[in-house]
Amino acid sequence: MKKTNDSFTLEFAKDSGFDRTEIYFYSGTPDLMGVYFSEDTKQNRLFVTDNTIAALECNRDFVRHFNVDLGDISDIKINESKVYRNGGDTLCIIGSGEKYKTIESVLEMVKAALDSNFNRNCLFIAIGGGVITDMTAFAASMFKRGVDVEFVSTTMLADVDAAVGGKTGCDFGNYKNMIGAFYPAKKLHVFSDFVKSLSQKEYISGLAEAIKTAFLFDKEMLELFKNERDKVLARDSEILNRLISGCTKAKAKIVHEDLKEKGSRAFLNLGHTFGHALEAVSGLGEITHGEGVAWGMARAFEYGRKNGLCSDEYAQNGINILASYGYNVGKANVPAEKILDAMRKDKKNMSSVIKLIVQDGPQSTKIIEATDEKILEVLR
Repeated sequence: MKKTNDSFTLEFAKDSGFDRTEIYFYSGTPDLMGVYFSEDTKQNRLFVTDNTIAALECNRDFVRHFNVDLGDISDIKINESKVYRNGGDTLCIIGSGEKYKTIESVLEMVKAALDSNFNRNCLFIAIGGGVITDMTAFAASMFKRGVDVEFVSTTMLADVDAAVGGKTGCDFGNYKNMIGAFYPAKKLHVFSDFVKSLSQKEYISGLAEAIKTAFLFDKEMLELFKNERDKVLARDSEILNRLISGCTKAKAKIVHEDLKEKGSRAFLNLGHTFGHALEAVSGLGEITHGEGVAWGMARAFEYGRKNGLCSDEYAQNGINILASYGYNVGKANVPAEKILDAMRKDKKNMSSVIKLIVQDGPQSTKIIEATDEKILEVLR
């Protein structure tokens, strides 16, 4: 493991109720033992991960520390977990994927800490993608009215978006992240090499959030996506480090300014109102979050073009970039009316009027109120 010189601190606003998140970037093979077991600690720690991450070759020494039988975790049922202990440390493993992002899984983490007799000085540590980081931080926010939490992000989606900024929670029914809280991690450890272990589907899912960040904030990164497609898809190490570092810092800046999404942080929802709705009506887990967001961004560009908010050229350029990475940018295979109904239920809506994030040009973003009729025009 090699720790890079690229690290920084996300400072939260003084009136936010939170202090800071220390963010560290690493190159080379991920080494959980080096991060968490190189020095003795008297602090009780709950490590949380999923069975896919636990089975990675680079995590072999870590799971051996807890005497985990990989055969025992190959098929974990929904709303259940496997729990292992070694001294003052506990490891809780759940199944992998969006379908495990339930309140029952969150409570499995709380139960593991209670059964280990942890007090309020304990530390929760999430090792995984957005599903794991969201749920572990939510569990930490509830356990004995709040204990510290740290993240080791392992997916592109978590690296560039989900692990940064303090949003936590779980799905409820068919609706994404309907239960949760703002509860930032104290530390975030980012190993870009974890991304190389992802399936192509999961990598492409996370890439959508990086493309979104480029549309919103980073002209040079957007040019990289246009001109270096082959290197991006090949997961070139230099490209990965540029994307992950750039996206993390861009999001950190917005979170510092607006932790609880009262203003500019809402821009980060570009594509999400459409995308979350498509995920919900398709059945959570049937399409990836990134696939939904990319499709949602294409709908937002189309909305802007149809309603004179941006030029045809700008909208088509955005749609073309998304299409070049294999995302669906056309109509969905579900009824438009069902998508609209799900959009009305999105947790980001503060009134009966649906609000959309749209762009009128490069790195120029606004929030608008959209009528049902105009939304249906881009869904049908």
